[in-house]
Amino acid sequence: MMASFGAHKQEEDLVYPAETGTASKGVWLPLGRSFPQRKWRSPFLVYLLLAFAYLLIIILFGLLLYNAFPCGSRSREWEYFDGECYHFSVQRATWHTAKSHCEERNSSLVVVNDEAEQNFLESQARTENFWIGLTDADNEGEWRWIDGTNYRNGYKKWKKGEPNNHDHKEDCAHLSGEWNDLACNASMFYVCEKPLPS
Repeated sequence: MMASFGAHKQEEDLVYPAETGTASKGVWLPLGRSFPQRKWRSPFLVYLLLAFAYLLIIILFGLLLYNAFPCGSRSREWEYFDGECYHFSVQRATWHTAKSHCEERNSSLVVVNDEAEQNFLESQARTENFWIGLTDADNEGEWRWIDGTNYRNGYKKWKKGEPNNHDHKEDCAHLSGEWNDLACNASMFYVCEKPLPS
């Protein structure tokens, strides 16, 4: 009788997590009642995971921003193509003023190096005329790129019959689909070019 009473008393003393909302180490849990709640042994792991997630978000945001604006988040007026950034002006200027405006933007009038770049420029310019960084103002007939790129052995895309130095005063080149020479004091749009920011 005493043994039975002791077993009954022991069962009454058991604490069930479902009843108290807590779980104690070593508490007996009958099947079908409840499962013990797990506690983190250290908050360090939680903080480490949160820090890692935060770092991952920053990296992903940076990659998205770079892909959206490869020429810089503050340079939305620049177009990216093949490792270079291009600015197509919305105001007209003479060739020398256009050259100065590009320099103020830490760039230079565009130097066209190959057919792919020419096609890109044509697609952006559409039907408008844009100054490029090519002139023979220093010595008639000796065309030079403003960055020193070799003109003689380099890429060329003159219109048929150009350059023709009409009226002996056409010393600057512009993009009009293909290239044409024109008086440097004519007013037209211009294209600036600069390397991709590092």
